[in-house]
Amino acid sequence: MFVNGHNLLTAAPIKDMLNHKATAHGTSYGLSELGYDIRIKQKILFQPTQYIRQIVTITDEDGVPDLRDGRFVLASAIEQFDMPDYLGALVKDKSSWARKGLSVFNTVIEPGWKGFLTLELVYHGNAELLIPAGSGIAQVLFSPCQVPARYEGKYQNQEDRPVEARESHQGPVPIITANGVHPSNLDEACRVERQYYDHTKRGFAPK
Repeated sequence: MFVNGHNLLTAAPIKDMLNHKATAHGTSYGLSELGYDIRIKQKILFQPTQYIRQIVTITDEDGVPDLRDGRFVLASAIEQFDMPDYLGALVKDKSSWARKGLSVFNTVIEPGWKGFLTLELVYHGNAELLIPAGSGIAQVLFSPCQVPARYEGKYQNQEDRPVEARESHQGPVPIITANGVHPSNLDEACRVERQYYDHTKRGFAPK
Protein backbone atom coordinates (compact mmCIF):
# COMPACT_ATOMS: atom_id res chain seq x y z
CA MET A 1 0.00 0.00 0.00
CA PHE A 2 1.25 3.46 -0.90
CA VAL A 3 0.60 6.76 0.84
CA ASN A 4 -0.29 9.51 -1.62
CA GLY A 5 -2.29 12.71 -2.14
CA HIS A 6 -3.59 14.53 0.92
CA ASN A 7 -2.37 11.81 3.28
CA LEU A 8 1.17 12.21 1.98
CA LEU A 9 1.06 15.98 2.39
CA THR A 10 -0.16 15.52 5.97
CA ALA A 11 2.70 13.11 6.75
CA ALA A 12 5.15 15.68 5.28
CA PRO A 13 8.18 13.38 4.67
CA ILE A 14 9.70 16.18 2.55
CA LYS A 15 10.06 19.77 3.68
CA ASP A 16 8.05 22.43 1.78
CA MET A 17 6.18 19.92 -0.36
CA LEU A 18 4.25 21.14 -3.39
CA ASN A 19 0.56 20.20 -3.28
CA HIS A 20 0.44 19.85 -7.07
CA LYS A 21 2.48 18.73 -10.06
CA ALA A 22 4.73 21.39 -11.65
CA THR A 23 7.04 21.38 -14.67
CA ALA A 24 10.64 22.49 -15.20
CA HIS A 25 12.80 21.90 -18.28
CA GLY A 26 10.13 19.66 -19.77
CA THR A 27 9.91 17.31 -16.77
CA SER A 28 7.41 17.20 -13.92
CA TYR A 29 8.08 17.40 -10.19
CA GLY A 30 6.02 17.75 -7.03
CA LEU A 31 3.00 15.80 -5.84
CA SER A 32 2.13 13.05 -8.31
CA GLU A 33 -0.73 10.61 -8.52
CA LEU A 34 1.09 7.93 -6.52
CA GLY A 35 3.96 9.68 -4.74
CA TYR A 36 6.26 12.68 -5.10
CA ASP A 37 8.68 13.56 -7.93
CA ILE A 38 11.97 15.11 -6.78
CA ARG A 39 14.40 17.42 -8.63
CA ILE A 40 18.12 17.26 -9.31
CA LYS A 41 20.34 20.04 -7.95
CA GLN A 42 23.25 19.77 -10.42
CA LYS A 43 23.41 20.07 -14.20
CA ILE A 44 24.64 16.81 -15.72
CA LEU A 45 25.91 16.39 -19.28
CA PHE A 46 26.78 12.98 -20.72
CA GLN A 47 28.83 13.26 -23.93
CA PRO A 48 30.01 10.49 -26.26
CA THR A 49 33.63 10.50 -27.41
CA GLN A 50 35.53 8.84 -30.23
CA TYR A 51 36.74 6.32 -27.65
CA ILE A 52 34.79 3.66 -25.78
CA ARG A 53 34.32 5.72 -22.62
CA GLN A 54 31.94 8.64 -22.26
CA ILE A 55 32.58 12.01 -20.67
CA VAL A 56 30.24 13.32 -17.98
CA THR A 57 30.27 16.91 -16.73
CA ILE A 58 28.71 17.80 -13.36
CA THR A 59 28.06 21.50 -12.82
CA ASP A 60 27.17 22.67 -9.31
CA GLU A 61 24.95 25.59 -8.29
CA ASP A 62 27.92 27.97 -8.46
CA GLY A 63 28.51 27.06 -12.10
CA VAL A 64 31.73 25.16 -11.41
CA PRO A 65 32.10 22.19 -13.81
CA ASP A 66 33.67 18.85 -12.85
CA LEU A 67 34.72 16.73 -15.83
CA ARG A 68 34.92 12.93 -15.47
CA ASP A 69 34.86 9.89 -17.69
CA GLY A 70 32.36 7.06 -17.48
CA ARG A 71 28.61 6.52 -17.39
CA PHE A 72 28.09 6.72 -13.63
CA VAL A 73 27.77 9.90 -11.57
CA LEU A 74 26.56 10.99 -8.15
CA ALA A 75 24.19 13.93 -7.88
CA SER A 76 21.80 15.17 -5.20
CA ALA A 77 18.17 16.16 -4.83
CA ILE A 78 16.96 19.69 -4.15
CA GLU A 79 14.35 18.43 -1.71
CA GLN A 80 15.18 17.91 1.96
CA PHE A 81 13.72 14.79 3.59
CA ASP A 82 12.43 14.46 7.14
CA MET A 83 10.93 10.98 7.24
CA PRO A 84 8.44 10.14 10.02
CA ASP A 85 9.09 6.91 11.87
CA TYR A 86 6.03 5.23 10.37
CA LEU A 87 6.91 5.74 6.68
CA GLY A 88 9.50 4.16 4.40
CA ALA A 89 10.09 5.08 0.75
CA LEU A 90 11.47 3.77 -2.53
CA VAL A 91 13.28 5.92 -5.11
CA LYS A 92 12.30 4.90 -8.64
CA ASP A 93 13.26 5.83 -12.19
CA LYS A 94 11.29 8.60 -13.85
CA SER A 95 9.75 7.40 -17.11
CA SER A 96 10.78 10.42 -19.18
CA TRP A 97 14.47 9.88 -18.40
CA ALA A 98 14.29 6.07 -18.52
CA ARG A 99 13.11 6.29 -22.16
CA LYS A 100 16.31 8.18 -22.95
CA GLY A 101 18.50 5.53 -21.32
CA LEU A 102 19.00 7.11 -17.89
CA SER A 103 18.67 4.97 -14.76
CA VAL A 104 18.36 6.16 -11.18
CA PHE A 105 19.46 3.47 -8.75
CA ASN A 106 16.43 2.29 -6.79
CA THR A 107 17.30 3.40 -3.26
CA VAL A 108 15.41 2.68 -0.05
CA ILE A 109 14.73 5.65 2.25
CA GLU A 110 14.47 4.42 5.82
CA PRO A 111 11.87 5.61 8.35
CA GLY A 112 13.27 8.41 10.51
CA TRP A 113 15.95 9.42 7.98
CA LYS A 114 16.74 13.12 7.56
CA GLY A 115 18.80 14.91 4.94
CA PHE A 116 19.31 15.54 1.24
CA LEU A 117 19.12 12.48 -0.97
CA THR A 118 22.18 11.44 -2.98
CA LEU A 119 21.23 10.20 -6.45
CA GLU A 120 23.18 7.46 -8.26
CA LEU A 121 22.76 7.95 -12.01
CA VAL A 122 23.82 5.67 -14.87
CA TYR A 123 23.44 6.53 -18.55
CA HIS A 124 23.04 3.57 -20.92
CA GLY A 125 22.68 5.53 -24.16
CA ASN A 126 25.26 6.67 -26.71
CA ALA A 127 23.88 10.08 -27.71
CA GLU A 128 24.56 13.26 -25.79
CA LEU A 129 22.22 13.69 -22.82
CA LEU A 130 21.73 16.91 -20.87
CA ILE A 131 19.96 16.93 -17.49
CA PRO A 132 19.34 20.56 -16.51
CA ALA A 133 19.56 21.52 -12.83
CA GLY A 134 16.07 21.73 -11.34
CA SER A 135 14.61 19.01 -13.58
CA GLY A 136 12.36 16.32 -12.19
CA ILE A 137 14.74 13.35 -11.90
CA ALA A 138 13.08 10.54 -9.90
CA GLN A 139 9.83 9.51 -8.30
CA VAL A 140 9.58 8.56 -4.64
CA LEU A 141 6.90 6.14 -3.46
CA PHE A 142 5.97 6.09 0.23
CA SER A 143 4.65 3.13 2.17
CA PRO A 144 3.57 2.73 5.82
CA CYS A 145 5.63 0.59 8.20
CA GLN A 146 3.92 -2.07 10.25
CA VAL A 147 6.29 -1.28 13.12
CA PRO A 148 7.63 2.28 13.67
CA ALA A 149 11.40 2.55 13.33
CA ARG A 150 14.05 5.27 13.25
CA TYR A 151 17.19 5.28 11.11
CA GLU A 152 20.38 6.09 13.05
CA GLY A 153 23.00 5.13 10.46
CA LYS A 154 25.99 6.76 8.81
CA TYR A 155 23.90 8.79 6.34
CA GLN A 156 21.66 10.46 8.93
CA ASN A 157 21.44 14.27 8.44
CA GLN A 158 23.08 13.90 5.02
CA GLU A 159 24.58 17.08 3.60
CA ASP A 160 23.19 19.23 0.78
CA ARG A 161 25.53 17.76 -1.85
CA PRO A 162 26.36 14.40 -3.43
CA VAL A 163 27.79 12.18 -0.68
CA GLU A 164 30.25 9.38 -1.47
CA ALA A 165 29.89 5.94 0.10
CA ARG A 166 30.93 5.87 3.75
CA GLU A 167 32.37 2.96 5.68
CA SER A 168 30.27 1.47 8.44
CA HIS A 169 31.61 1.79 11.98
CA GLN A 170 30.34 -0.58 14.63
CA GLY A 171 31.25 -1.48 18.15
CA PRO A 172 32.95 -4.70 19.23
CA VAL A 173 31.21 -7.86 18.10
CA PRO A 174 30.23 -9.97 21.15
CA ILE A 175 32.37 -13.08 21.47
CA ILE A 176 30.80 -16.27 22.83
CA THR A 177 33.42 -18.48 24.42
CA ALA A 178 33.26 -22.21 24.74
CA ASN A 179 31.71 -22.04 28.20
CA GLY A 180 29.16 -19.44 27.22
CA VAL A 181 30.99 -16.38 28.60
CA HIS A 182 30.45 -13.07 26.75
CA PRO A 183 33.61 -11.03 27.41
CA SER A 184 33.73 -7.39 26.26
CA ASN A 185 37.07 -7.63 24.46
CA LEU A 186 39.39 -10.07 22.73
CA ASP A 187 42.03 -10.21 25.48
CA GLU A 188 39.43 -11.22 28.04
CA ALA A 189 38.03 -13.77 25.59
CA CYS A 190 41.46 -15.37 25.19
CA ARG A 191 42.07 -15.40 28.95
CA VAL A 192 38.74 -17.09 29.64
CA GLU A 193 39.30 -19.62 26.85
CA ARG A 194 42.76 -20.52 28.21
CA GLN A 195 41.35 -20.88 31.72
CA TYR A 196 38.52 -23.05 30.45
CA TYR A 197 40.93 -25.23 28.45
CA ASP A 198 43.30 -25.67 31.40
CA HIS A 199 40.52 -26.67 33.77
CA THR A 200 38.79 -29.04 31.34
CA LYS A 201 42.09 -30.88 30.83
CA ARG A 202 41.97 -31.62 34.56
CA GLY A 203 38.42 -32.90 34.31
CA PHE A 204 36.40 -29.92 35.55
CA ALA A 205 35.32 -26.51 34.27
CA PRO A 206 35.39 -23.20 36.19
CA LYS A 207 32.14 -22.11 37.80
